[in-house]
Amino acid sequence: MNHRNVERIVRELLIELGENPDREGLARTPARVAASLEFLTSGYRLDVDRLVNQAIFSQETNNMVVARDIELYSLCEEHLLPFFGVCHIGYTAKGRVFGLSKLARLANLYARRLQQQERLTDQLARTVFDTIGAQGVGVVVEAHHLCQMMRGVENQGAVVVTSSMLGSFRDSPATRAEFLSLTGRPGP
Repeated sequence: MNHRNVERIVRELLIELGENPDREGLARTPARVAASLEFLTSGYRLDVDRLVNQAIFSQETNNMVVARDIELYSLCEEHLLPFFGVCHIGYTAKGRVFGLSKLARLANLYARRLQQQERLTDQLARTVFDTIGAQGVGVVVEAHHLCQMMRGVENQGAVVVTSSMLGSFRDSPATRAEFLSLTGRPGP
């Protein structure tokens, strides 16, 4: 990301909004916005293989692994406003498991991009499923969207819930129900 270009654009935006970008409170805003956007979109500069970094281990088990309440912070691609919440990731291993911190790191990798919640949910499920060859994967994301809370419908209480189920989590009602129960979500 070219910080100088972003700073120039933010300065122009402040002028378009009717502000004086040279006043004391805004003088450093273009630089702060550039640094903030670099951090908030750092997922574009991360690679799944590097992130996983060989933290996949052979384990002869077919038990369900669930990491729940993983905090997420992202920007919606429609308005560039934040959405935030938690995700729950579960999988049934088929001879290979992740190092546990990698699930939260994968969630951050995809959340730190301009996103749609639906795509984020699918990307997480597909990556876990494909990377370890799991029998099944389930991902549930629950989020508050500031674009819905601060503008438009102005509904502060709404929570958007998305899910993606692959393999045995899609095919087996019992497996799906076990996952949803472990995440604290109601089953079918």
